[in-house]
Amino acid sequence: MLFNSYHFLIFFPIVTTAYFLLPFRFRWILLLAASYYFYMAWEPVYAVLLISSTIVDYFVGILLGRTQTKRLRLIYLCLSIAVNLGFLFFFKYYDFFGSALGGALGYFSLPFHLTETHFLLPVGISFYTFKELSYTFEIYMGRFKPEKHFGIFALYVAYFPQLVAGPIERPYNLIHQLKENFTFDYARVTDGLKLMAWGMFKKVAIADRLAIMVDTIYGNPRNHEGPSLVIATIFFAFQIYCDFSGYSDIAIGAAKIMGINLMINFKRPYFAKSVTEFWRRWHISLSSWFRDYLYIPLGGNRVSIPRWYLNILIVFFLSGLWHGANWTFIIWGLLHGFYIMASRLLHKPTSWIIKTIHLDKTPTLLKTIQVLITFILVSFGWIFFRAENLSDATHIVTHLSNGWHSLSNIAGIKSVFSEFGVTKVQFLLGWGLIIFLIYVQMIQRKKSIRLILSEKPSWLRWSVYYALLIALLLFGVFTENQFIYFQF
Repeated sequence: MLFNSYHFLIFFPIVTTAYFLLPFRFRWILLLAASYYFYMAWEPVYAVLLISSTIVDYFVGILLGRTQTKRLRLIYLCLSIAVNLGFLFFFKYYDFFGSALGGALGYFSLPFHLTETHFLLPVGISFYTFKELSYTFEIYMGRFKPEKHFGIFALYVAYFPQLVAGPIERPYNLIHQLKENFTFDYARVTDGLKLMAWGMFKKVAIADRLAIMVDTIYGNPRNHEGPSLVIATIFFAFQIYCDFSGYSDIAIGAAKIMGINLMINFKRPYFAKSVTEFWRRWHISLSSWFRDYLYIPLGGNRVSIPRWYLNILIVFFLSGLWHGANWTFIIWGLLHGFYIMASRLLHKPTSWIIKTIHLDKTPTLLKTIQVLITFILVSFGWIFFRAENLSDATHIVTHLSNGWHSLSNIAGIKSVFSEFGVTKVQFLLGWGLIIFLIYVQMIQRKKSIRLILSEKPSWLRWSVYYALLIALLLFGVFTENQFIYFQF
């Protein structure tokens, strides 16, 4: 079920109304049933995977809580890892690795044949797999006690607002909230609705509108020159941000209405001054997951420089692979790893240049330059993320500098408009929405715009709310486009 669907528009009010009307002891049953219904609205058969992994991890958690023997605890941990990653590998990576292995063996003229499965990827499998693994890891490390109530644990895994695209919640943040008796609170409910509305605006008015132009260029990149490829890449940078952060806003807002606080998943990532900072602001639940359960156990930065470089590459290789079974995602991940390694190598000469030309005396200008450089690096990486295949990505990268001479006259500029398959007004509207988004995020440097508006007179607040609603209806693309991260 999509958040931007009429199905959800009916589903969510019914569930939340029933949630507050039901006695507290029955609420977990309602939410669990609603969550499974929400998930099964896509493909009912894949609920079997969700239920199976839930059962395994529930009993693994119980056994870990009862056992002090290191060998047995390690066996239980490996069982959870094997089941969860086994499901993930088979449905998401089996064909990819089979193809890669076949290609490698074929290079040495060794016979190899593996029957491809072509299974439909179970929606959200990467998200709930990592959520369950975090539960097992936390118990294994002694930082969390196993949940004995099977229904509550199943609800932790399947809680519908963040089931299919996060945030990837940790057990210590979510499970205890599922046991609390939240009453209807007008201020909290309206705050959640405002966040959902803003998330919906980012999705259907900005992301889906930009998607029309991005898909036109990236769908056939060989027919386009550098200006169109660069503009489409910038559009995609804001499309994927509004699409994914829009989903997170809707998820956090929906949970907030019911009294549950989910973790923040985005903090104005395109205002980051470095790629390292970008990853502290972008998809925070995933980047912190890799930090806590992979990067730190590998030694983090408390090791030799070569080993630290290796740790970075391992983390970003797996981060890229997590996003998709395609070489383009792997290159995207490794590219970010190389960015971070390069930033350390260049730290001293960069600092010297900044002091030499006295940029440190103008901090605002310095920050602006750092933000722009980071955005350019991140946007370059998005080429590999968005391209259909490695061949398209290579073509785009090698043709970014072509065709700029065409912008020297009006006819050339008009031809760029026409390449995007929309009218000039729609093209300029895309830029206008991006500028509006940047303006809103600049306002939110210190606190949420919802808090800022709450301090204003009621006539101003409601004027802004109605203006947002009208803009949503005017500019929104109501074709129930799937969220980008559903494919992961």
